[in-house]
Amino acid sequence: MNEASGDGKAPPALSVVIVAYNSAASLPACVQALAAQTWRDFELIIVDNASPQGEAQACAAAHPFARLVEAGANLGFAAGVNLGARTALGRWLVLLNPDAYPDPDWLEALAGAAARHPKVASFTSRQVMAADRRLLDGLGDVMSAPAIPYRGGYLNPDPGDTAEGEVFSPCGAAMMVDRRLFLTLGGLDESFFCYCEDVDFGYRLQLAGEPTLLVPSAVVAHEGSATSGGPKSQFAVFHGVRNRFWVLIKDTPGLWLPLVLPLHLLAVGVIATRKEGRLQAAITWKALKAALAGLGPVWRARRQVQAGRRVGALALARRWTWNPQDLRGRRPVIRPLRPSRRGGS
Repeated sequence: MNEASGDGKAPPALSVVIVAYNSAASLPACVQALAAQTWRDFELIIVDNASPQGEAQACAAAHPFARLVEAGANLGFAAGVNLGARTALGRWLVLLNPDAYPDPDWLEALAGAAARHPKVASFTSRQVMAADRRLLDGLGDVMSAPAIPYRGGYLNPDPGDTAEGEVFSPCGAAMMVDRRLFLTLGGLDESFFCYCEDVDFGYRLQLAGEPTLLVPSAVVAHEGSATSGGPKSQFAVFHGVRNRFWVLIKDTPGLWLPLVLPLHLLAVGVIATRKEGRLQAAITWKALKAALAGLGPVWRARRQVQAGRRVGALALARRWTWNPQDLRGRRPVIRPLRPSRRGGS
């Protein structure tokens, strides 16, 4: 167990950033779980997105190891994380949702993985459902060929003995990334506001040749969408549909765009015609119109992203799943870790 680094003599190894908004029901338990961590060499930054409930101030006052950053307005998850990252002191930036409750050895498991894999810059956790830990919330994020991302294994039974391996992208609810790399890549895309900004960032990691390692021993219990009305709320559906489209346009290499775009629209249409999807058909259509209306800035961002791409289009496509049964069953896709562009693993 490492000693706490709160005396100013050296920066902490890890900087944990939590963005708080309408999270009074979950944030105290989340911060209490961090207070119980076996790994102590970390700082906690709570970014208050002007939540009307005042939970960030209360938690910071109750836990001296927490540092409060006032955003002054509801900036959204992406901008809130970026604000926290700019004030962080640690080499490693750890993102944790306010409705995610880490096991006591969570940070120790992430730090241990970083020590075992010194060339890897991105790590993600094993997430189980807070309401029933026998079920998975996700084993990293998966990108399907139609550019419909999903959390691997969502609502499937937790196998418990999953081996470490590479996944497409880290889930922003409980991930760790090299802070300098995070800032170099531009952080999270603030135009997304919330939802899929972690997938976009993970996609950009892929384009930069930086793998993400799933660390199954790093466990958090996650409620999911607790601050936005649930995963099927109009807010969640709108931002999910719009932002998935923006990820496709921004990050898909030109070779694949003529194939992936119609597959994506077909998949969105199929989802919207299902029984539960039909209830959200109007908001789905509204989100697609908003996605098209906002394409100008996304296309400009695409030019920058693709200009810096270090991975070939064929190699990138091998990181997707082309099996439609994976998407339908939300199966995890975990591959052997490949060397990063930094050389070795």
